[in-house]
Amino acid sequence: MIKVKKHRSLKHVRRVENAATYIILIIISAIWLIPFAYLLLHSFRAEPGAYVPYIIPKSFTFDNYIKLFKNEEPFKFMTWYLNTFIVALVTAVIQTIMVLMVSYAFSRLRFKFRKGYMKLILLLGMFPGFMSMIAIYQVLKLVGLNQSIFSLIIVYCGSSAMQYYISKGFFDTIPYSLDEAAKIDGANERTIFFRVIMPLAKPIVIYTLLMAFTAPWGDYMFASYIANGDANKFNVAVGLYTFLTDKNRYEWFTSFCAGAVLVSIPITVLFFVLQRYYVEGVTGGAVKG
Repeated sequence: MIKVKKHRSLKHVRRVENAATYIILIIISAIWLIPFAYLLLHSFRAEPGAYVPYIIPKSFTFDNYIKLFKNEEPFKFMTWYLNTFIVALVTAVIQTIMVLMVSYAFSRLRFKFRKGYMKLILLLGMFPGFMSMIAIYQVLKLVGLNQSIFSLIIVYCGSSAMQYYISKGFFDTIPYSLDEAAKIDGANERTIFFRVIMPLAKPIVIYTLLMAFTAPWGDYMFASYIANGDANKFNVAVGLYTFLTDKNRYEWFTSFCAGAVLVSIPITVLFFVLQRYYVEGVTGGAVKG
């Protein structure tokens, strides 16, 4: 009887703990969603102005979205959106290829100074990227690539191989016996990479693509520096910021909210569709027993 009572009391305690955990998570999620809910509501607000003493609009309209697509002056939202999409897509493809190849080399190959290279990359990665912005801009200016969206692709991809850590950890979970079996059958390293490793690495490929796509999509600092005031070279982050200047804030704040909603849609859809692969890429291994 005593054991039964203890068992019941433990189950009760666990239920209380689980309920408390869920309540805390719900509260945290609600707080986290407040800014997104605010943006969404005010993207449909008919009343002008940046700051209003209420959260729920008094009247709703789609005009804030229509203004983004109808007016190419003074704001070129479609141009900015296209610039951002091109940069993010090309960067994602190139970065994914580079990261996976470097990760494979560090994980599966054994060569001189291998550990030294990994330590050097880890050390260089500790320095903030903005420290080199002036030098990078001057180099791009010398070769005639300043104020070009393609210079953003070059810069984003230039140091992408340094982000090999998670991919290497994933490749390390793949048994090396698969490589040895493939070599016995006459496969070279290229065949092993594409025919043996890649079919098992779908989660980490998806994860790397997502990370490579989202970073340029939301970049403001370097994109603003490269554009240097040329509105045709803005990405959406830099372009939407111009909605918030003192001159434009009153008339264009609700359109800014609409633009922010449109910018978030591709990333949100990608994460919802590929969430399972994203989680497996971060936490799981290629081979599970």
